[in-house]
Amino acid sequence: MKDKIDFVITWVDGNDPKWQEEKSKYELQYKEDDDKFENWNNNKIRYRDWNLLKYWFRAVEKNAPWINKIYFITYGHKPDWLNIENKKLVVVNHEDFIPKEYLPTFNSNCIELNMHRIKGLSERFVYFNDDMFLLQKTKIDDFFKKGLPKETAGSDCTSLDWNVGHAEIKNLQIINKYFNKRKVLRKDWKKWFNPVNGKEFIKTCFLLPWDQFTGLYESHVACAYLKSTFDTVWDKEKNVLNETCLSKFRSDSNVNHWLFKGWQLATGKFYPRSPKFGKMFLKKIDDEIINTVVKKKYKMVCINDVDCSEKEFITSQKMIENAFEKIFPEKSKFEK
Repeated sequence: MKDKIDFVITWVDGNDPKWQEEKSKYELQYKEDDDKFENWNNNKIRYRDWNLLKYWFRAVEKNAPWINKIYFITYGHKPDWLNIENKKLVVVNHEDFIPKEYLPTFNSNCIELNMHRIKGLSERFVYFNDDMFLLQKTKIDDFFKKGLPKETAGSDCTSLDWNVGHAEIKNLQIINKYFNKRKVLRKDWKKWFNPVNGKEFIKTCFLLPWDQFTGLYESHVACAYLKSTFDTVWDKEKNVLNETCLSKFRSDSNVNHWLFKGWQLATGKFYPRSPKFGKMFLKKIDDEIINTVVKKKYKMVCINDVDCSEKEFITSQKMIENAFEKIFPEKSKFEK
């Protein structure tokens, strides 16, 4: 297939006793060092199951039938209902692609930084978290154009906002180390100053006086990547990436996979895409989220987990599951 595109998704079963035992053993060491252990990023809510994974597969089968393979990354566990005989599905355990010196890992950044090592993965692939869902029909051109990733190009104020994560700042430091913002914008002005970027185009204009990138727009939906971008950044910043991967848990000192996205933007290896392609929700489940899903308001939606009581979680989980059942009621071929 000339335009072979793979999907990659990461998933963890937070209820797996073996995984819990191993995680707890290493967690004790890191909790004693606040500089290494981020309570929020390693909070148990990052691992609880919303019972929505089957709808992710149903959505892909219905809305992206053009995909080549789905690489399903897991610690080793897999859902009982998953049909591993499906020819489009490749189950990938951590030890299948992550170097031994980084294992075991409970750090999503480590997993994501090594995705390019997956055997058989196509040069062009799209990376999903398990909380990102395709709500509408898609085509290859939604993710890649002329072999290059589609992405909203926009400057932001990340480094001026004390509420952002440290990883975004470290990513920016590396981007600014290798790229001159004004040269980047001048070289690819048709991409950066394209009206399709929406209000992000305005931010880019507003931040023109700054010599360096103060931030890059992050939509927090699935990312289109070139595997060769990972190779390039690893070649240039191996020590930094290695440090992140050696951290068993997410840490303030980590970089994350958005570094690769920023690299693609800075090198001009992308085509602009409207930020209206998808939407990320970072709040408790409410009518707005339910209506967005049921009415399929965007091609993609990300429903990020937030801290809430166990009672609230049970209610919210049932609400969002019912919403997805309404739009994807039929079992996919990825289910037994």
